[in-house]
Amino acid sequence: MSTLTGILVVLGAVFALAGSVGLLTLDSFYERVHPPTMGATLGTGLILAACVVHFSDVQQRVVLHHVLIGVFMFITTPVTYMILVRAALYRDAAEGRDHLASRHGASPPSRPRQEDPA
Repeated sequence: MSTLTGILVVLGAVFALAGSVGLLTLDSFYERVHPPTMGATLGTGLILAACVVHFSDVQQRVVLHHVLIGVFMFITTPVTYMILVRAALYRDAAEGRDHLASRHGASPPSRPRQEDPA
């Protein structure tokens, strides 16, 4: 069982590292927010699976309280991702920037000029 535990921990660390490298190498906020979210979720899941395997083997019974940590991570990480992206989209819209349209070849919509009533 220690071999399986080691493999799961190393795989979890590799996925977490891949997410961190994605954070460092990608350009825009929208590109950089995705890899750490996916890497953290999958990496945490694999490390928690290693914890379940290891402690179930050591204690000679099925240990599942680590699953609660996994459920919490699998629910909160994507929700946090969505909140961050929506906040960034709101900020960009308020500032008149549209990064999503400009990535697909369309020019961002121009704001109508407000004339001074004086």
